[in-house]
Amino acid sequence: MTDQNGAQLDTQYGLLTTIAAEAGLSLSTVSKVVHRRRDVGAATRERVEGLLARYGYVRPGENTPAGTPQIVAVFRDLSGPYTLEVVRGVVDAAEALGVDVLTGTTSVRPISQWLEKCRSERVAGLIIVISMLTDEDQQSIVDHHLPVVLIDPLSAPSQNIPSIGVTNWAGAKDAVSHLIQLGHRRIGMIAGRSHSLTGAARLHGYRAALEEAGIDYDPALVRSTDFDFAEALVVSRRMLLGDAPPTAVFAASDAQALGVLEAARQAGLDVPGDLSVMSFDDTLVAAMACPPLSTIRQPFEELGREATRILLQLSRGERPVSDRIELATRLIQRTSTAPPRGAHTG
Repeated sequence: MTDQNGAQLDTQYGLLTTIAAEAGLSLSTVSKVVHRRRDVGAATRERVEGLLARYGYVRPGENTPAGTPQIVAVFRDLSGPYTLEVVRGVVDAAEALGVDVLTGTTSVRPISQWLEKCRSERVAGLIIVISMLTDEDQQSIVDHHLPVVLIDPLSAPSQNIPSIGVTNWAGAKDAVSHLIQLGHRRIGMIAGRSHSLTGAARLHGYRAALEEAGIDYDPALVRSTDFDFAEALVVSRRMLLGDAPPTAVFAASDAQALGVLEAARQAGLDVPGDLSVMSFDDTLVAAMACPPLSTIRQPFEELGREATRILLQLSRGERPVSDRIELATRLIQRTSTAPPRGAHTG
């Protein structure tokens, strides 16, 4: 078996030498095209790919099921409704495109090791979700021409690394405007962390809606947590038991909104009679909550499809039209929001 494999490699190597000579290129350039490196011009790539097809060259492993292209989706962790929705979006998109997906986390293996895996193994590229890239990580991506797409990065990449997300500012503004239109004037927010691009954008959208309606911003009505149930429960309980509690709360994620609902239950408040609760994400748990959550829907399926499409585009050495893509959100009204008691809406 070893002799047979060695003979096949010799034949393949001979084909590459022939192709390099016919194309008037170096063997290293042809090898870059074979390994789908990005640092090759489009015209050169097209010429070499045509010769590879004409000579019947088969990339190592691609004549077997094991040669199916593989991408890696890396998350901070695999808990929480948002993560599960993004995983589903990426996996469904990859299946439709004939691509295998390996999932992993940065809780055990840092991003630098995932990048090394992308360099050393036959991986088409990485999708990195809600993570912080160090300057060294970003430089490694650029220096080694690694196909990488970021979903909701915690900070804006300093290099030209494609990222994809949703219209967080506009979605948050729509959420708070919905509460204002119902007649609420004292609206609290369970926000994300200030260092998060997503969290900051949603807080700014909240403030923009208040300003547009002529409502003063009250920092006492804003609490920042991770996009997490337990933390949101603690800070919501304090807010709702304060001297001047809000009549409505906008949570920056479904997980946080569940914490608000539990805090209201513990405080003996009826939702939406005593307190309206508005959320952001529309993961599966939003419709299962009691009561079902009014929320801002993220297009998770489209998010996964676009991230996968762009990643495969990068793996072929092609640049996307834009390094930043934002997908539109949509307001979904359910039964967790209603006018405050005694209010008249216009």
